[in-house]
Amino acid sequence: MTALRPEFPAAGPMSSAEHTSRLTWQNAPMHLNLSADEVLTTTRSVRKRLDFDRPVEREIVEECLELALQAPTGSNSQGWHWVVIEDAAKKKALADIYKKNFEMYINMPGRVYAEGDMRSAQIGAVRNSAMYLSDNFHKSPLMLIPCIEGRLDNLPSFATASAWGSLLPAVWSFMLALRERGMGSAWTTIHMMNGGEEEAANLLGIPHANISQGGLFPIAYTVGTDFKPAKRLPVSSVLHWDKW
Repeated sequence: MTALRPEFPAAGPMSSAEHTSRLTWQNAPMHLNLSADEVLTTTRSVRKRLDFDRPVEREIVEECLELALQAPTGSNSQGWHWVVIEDAAKKKALADIYKKNFEMYINMPGRVYAEGDMRSAQIGAVRNSAMYLSDNFHKSPLMLIPCIEGRLDNLPSFATASAWGSLLPAVWSFMLALRERGMGSAWTTIHMMNGGEEEAANLLGIPHANISQGGLFPIAYTVGTDFKPAKRLPVSSVLHWDKW
């Protein structure tokens, strides 16, 4: 589905005001006009189709965050913070932290699926896509690290579930808002391995002792907008009524 575009008058001499109007329209944010079901089923983790050459406007990121902040937040705490990185040197440093950990992660033993499990057939494509992002992360026009107040290490499950439940829905809402605007991202956490979270915190001035990071997200326009629903296991294999 493509964005709806307003019609302009037929060809002919344009006044200065009309010329300015057309330039403004051409630079205006894209809206795909997706239905709720469409945006929910076609928002993917995008890696190979991120457009690293097209700049991303601050205003659009702020617009997406305005929508994301409508997500649930435990006890109305609103303890989230959003660190957007556009400085090239800082993006490169974050990408280096990610790549160092990724090279270790990609060589770890992977999960083994039963014969015939559809996920087994997808491993190669997922691995290839992840390697591409690792090699090109630094090219992202923008990066995002969403954060939540408090350190969640070694806390009881009630506390961690409450805290992450007050951040991750907003992050997903942000990704949905990007999708509607012809943009995309990928949910990654690998930079946080092996002390990487603290390295990133020191780089960006995040108070590590009091703030937990929720991931590292590239932000870019996508190459094309024709994303489709992913292949998933059937609901019947994961749904439990009244008991496990």
